[in-house]
Amino acid sequence: MGARGSLARQLLAWQLVVVSCLLCAVGVLAVVQAGNNFRTTEGRRALSVAESVAAQGVVGDLENGPWELNAPAETARSFSGVDSVVIAGADRYVLASPDPGQLRTTLDIGESTVLSGRSWVGDIDGSIVAHVPVLDEKGGKVVRMVAAGSKSPGFFAGVLDSPDNALRVLGVALVIGVSGSLLLARRVKNQTLGLEPHEITALVENREALLHGIKEGVVGLDPQHRITLVNEHARELLALPEDAVGRSVEDLDLNERIRDLLTGRATGADQIVLRQGKVLTLNRMPIDVRGAVVTLRDRTDLMTLRDELDASRNATDTLRAQAHEFSNRLHTISGLLELGEYDEVRGYVSRISSAQGEWRAEVGSRIGDPAVAALLIAKASLAAERGVGLRMAPDSELDRVEDALSTDLVTVLGNFVDNALDALGGQRGWIEVGVWQEEDEVRVEVRDSGPGVAPEIAEEVFEHGFTTKAAAHGQRGLGLALIRQACVRRGGSVEVHNDDGAVFTARLPR
Repeated sequence: MGARGSLARQLLAWQLVVVSCLLCAVGVLAVVQAGNNFRTTEGRRALSVAESVAAQGVVGDLENGPWELNAPAETARSFSGVDSVVIAGADRYVLASPDPGQLRTTLDIGESTVLSGRSWVGDIDGSIVAHVPVLDEKGGKVVRMVAAGSKSPGFFAGVLDSPDNALRVLGVALVIGVSGSLLLARRVKNQTLGLEPHEITALVENREALLHGIKEGVVGLDPQHRITLVNEHARELLALPEDAVGRSVEDLDLNERIRDLLTGRATGADQIVLRQGKVLTLNRMPIDVRGAVVTLRDRTDLMTLRDELDASRNATDTLRAQAHEFSNRLHTISGLLELGEYDEVRGYVSRISSAQGEWRAEVGSRIGDPAVAALLIAKASLAAERGVGLRMAPDSELDRVEDALSTDLVTVLGNFVDNALDALGGQRGWIEVGVWQEEDEVRVEVRDSGPGVAPEIAEEVFEHGFTTKAAAHGQRGLGLALIRQACVRRGGSVEVHNDDGAVFTARLPR
């Protein structure tokens, strides 16, 4: 049960308090109503008795003294049931009264209008009293007055007069209150899984501490996809407004990919989404018919490290490709020398030197930014190893740009070329790179001789960052989403269409 008592005991105690307060209120109301009824009834009866006594001729005869007046007054009191009938003169001197001690005293008439010749009913000293004037034969002067009255009952007199009814009402109320509290306690206990109030309080406190203490974001959703709870980490990762709780996912400013994952239209473990420059991992767990819980983790740092690792791997692959190519050429030169083909050696060295020099010269003459130029020269060796020709669009031109734009251009070009190499799938082909600087933006275009992109996923590859549908040339990775993020961050755009192969175009404002 615990020191604070079980839920049933607490409900019973509160129920008894409520029932007791209700009974007190009903009792007070009943007493007040009974008092009002008594005043009305007894006032009418007292007025009737006083009028009947005042109408008797013996009372109006000034020759009659107390002995003659006492008889009609006592008779009227006995038959009517009022407590007293008093006859007094115009000077309020008591002539007849059931109380001998009141004789020859002055009658207290309070605020009565009897001396002005009008009947009056009111409360005097806790009694309901009616005053009726006795006029002379001409009807213009008050010669005597008759007062009839009954004492008002005490506050609990009505209850004490009928104790059986009061006890019956109290008993019925107690039985209803106890039964109701027990049934209510059972129902509440079933709904709270048998937990007591202090246990529920502790559970809520622990839940709040857990939600706001963990490093992961947590979002709770009901079956209608309304947010029921969200911790601070999730609010920060998803950039949710302060009034997000209670609102539908569809009403929030979230991209389609995140809405699909939160509502369950897209499923799977460790789903990758992009939100305001952050790479997030989402996991959704349905909870029967009560909704779902979604957890979020920030993988931005991890993805940054992965990108750096990919850059190092690409550099290693490029160096390996160059070393492999250089080794093959040395073997070729060595073989020609052993065969004594000295003229052929000179021609071979001249050809390979010319080819490499032409590509470096072309890149150097058209691309003025060192980082972008270095990337294109390195990618040429990687493409050559896979049997793919890398060429530049004839009218490409780029001057040196600011560092931030240069970094974004390296990201865009590197991912475009890598996706084009993946699209060719190891087959021979070509990739054409075009970079143009315009007045307020830089435009990047990469074409390949692959099968192109399926039209139905042309937008999906950018929106989702990856696609669960296979394109005609394979599955796109997260790189395209990173390209779109870089472009949108600068206020630019990225798109893809087919023209004898895939054509990716990115616009990056300067």
